[in-house]
Amino acid sequence: MFKMFMPSYLPDFRRDIQAIVAWSEDQIAGLAVDGYGRLIRQALRDVLEEPTRSGAKARPDLAPHAYVYPMKFSRERVDGERVKAVRHFVLYRCLGQKVEFGRLLHDSRDLTLPLAAELRTSRCGTHLSPRDLK
Repeated sequence: MFKMFMPSYLPDFRRDIQAIVAWSEDQIAGLAVDGYGRLIRQALRDVLEEPTRSGAKARPDLAPHAYVYPMKFSRERVDGERVKAVRHFVLYRCLGQKVEFGRLLHDSRDLTLPLAAELRTSRCGTHLSPRDLK
């Protein structure tokens, strides 16, 4: 059996999740909101299982040990109805046996150095509760 990496979550990551859930509840139907929540959880599990998995792109220009993982690569592993248009990606760092989740952003977002400032300077993350992923 494989060993999963330990997660930590930066405050911006928590805010991103909450904003995505709030927008989804306001703009799209309930089943789609549930589906996107399942997709987010699957993408996080996929990154924790193998941070350098197929689809992940190293981004040392953003922060040391930084990666970007488009959630569309996790869509096929989600149970239930699949999300058709997957437009978000996960920005994270690999630090030994720990994965530090920094941001969860829409693919239209420009990845600039100020965006990754918290990721570059962080030393610890926070706990993400299951209710944040509805």
